[in-house]
Amino acid sequence: MPTVALLGAAGKMGTRISNNLQKAPGYRVLYVEAAGVGEERLRERGITATPLDEAVSRADIVVLAIPDILIAKVAPEVVSQMRPGAMAMCLDPAAPYSGELPERQDIAYFIVHPCHPSLVNDETDPEARRDFFGGVAARQPIVCALMQGSEEDYARGEALARAMFAPVSRAHRITVDQMALLEPAMAETMALTLMMALREGLDEVVQRGVPEAAARDFLLGHMGIFTGILFGFYDAQVSDGARKAAARAREQILQPDWKRIFEPGNVMREIRAITRGE
Repeated sequence: MPTVALLGAAGKMGTRISNNLQKAPGYRVLYVEAAGVGEERLRERGITATPLDEAVSRADIVVLAIPDILIAKVAPEVVSQMRPGAMAMCLDPAAPYSGELPERQDIAYFIVHPCHPSLVNDETDPEARRDFFGGVAARQPIVCALMQGSEEDYARGEALARAMFAPVSRAHRITVDQMALLEPAMAETMALTLMMALREGLDEVVQRGVPEAAARDFLLGHMGIFTGILFGFYDAQVSDGARKAAARAREQILQPDWKRIFEPGNVMREIRAITRGE
């Protein structure tokens, strides 16, 4: 039975993962937290913390469920104590992509990130439909990358990732560079920014007198139909008038060179803002 050391076990992501791993029969889990508040949070959930050195030296897989900005500080100590053949797993491409992981050829590096439940799904259970984050009731895909290691390492990394983020519908195997294009570039730099603008637009029409419930229903409904059309789930076309309105608005809302956010230099700048606070 593989032994997993879960660092940051009482954090937001660590708590979600530990809840799922407690239901996964195929793993022995050692929960690691900083002394004080973190360990107390574990005790409140009936979990006894394992000291960092002991957990890492015993683990087959070490999961770094800690903030990206701490990985450069924590990883050298952790990696130096890992057994040969063990695996370090990151939950975000930021630290691996920016070179924050120490060089060590006799261990594996695996990166996984949840896609979160899709806007378009066939969930029927009310709890699943309200599970926006995933890892509780709604099925979600995950993306996985083997930065260093063998095919056997990839297989055991994906198996643990499926347990950590269960229920998982499918796992996409990609590279670390490709994952950095997805996050932060596509998901945060692009999608979150545009969705924040959508929210600000809703607030603006409410400020101008439209009842909030009407504005919310209208916006979310149109977001749904536009999603269906633009992403190929619904066989229809946007009306000519709407398409022309979007073309005119595009010149006002978007910079002509906005796709520069996907250039490697821009991706690295965003990632270093995450990992180093630059």
